[in-house]
Amino acid sequence: MTTPFGGPARTAPGLPQLPTPPTGWPIGSYATYAEAQRAVDHLADSDFPVRDVTIVGVDLMLVERVIGRLSWGRVLGSAALSGAWLGLFVGMLLFLFTPGSGIGPFLVGLISGAVFAMVFAAVGYGASRGRRDFQTASQMVAGRYDVLCEPRNAEQAREMLARLAMGTSPNT
Repeated sequence: MTTPFGGPARTAPGLPQLPTPPTGWPIGSYATYAEAQRAVDHLADSDFPVRDVTIVGVDLMLVERVIGRLSWGRVLGSAALSGAWLGLFVGMLLFLFTPGSGIGPFLVGLISGAVFAMVFAAVGYGASRGRRDFQTASQMVAGRYDVLCEPRNAEQAREMLARLAMGTSPNT
């Protein structure tokens, strides 16, 4: 198996090479990922063989939160800043490989990076014609998180998580 970049894939031993549905018996179901993580952490702290455990997000949703309004000024300003950073990096490379060049490569990289980024951002934003004048942050979340365990240890894991839920566990 190879990665998209052509190198060999580095997977953990025992994990499937291709995407496969999870296996195991349900040992707990939680409303948030933090609760499911806490349950698995409890099992790990209790020396349970956690290699048998899987957290599965069920009822996946793509949540897109609006974080601001876009305007020409904001689009061009953020493009100029990100382009300037890239240009500064290119300028640094030019400086390193052009001895005695002074500060010129830094300025050329900084300015050209900002200008090119602003042009590309302006073309992209202009092409949208105001259909998307807002900026968002996307996140994949689940409606619930099920914790599964291989059958050989599922009953023991259920008992440990039940004690955790009741607050009677020695490791709480």
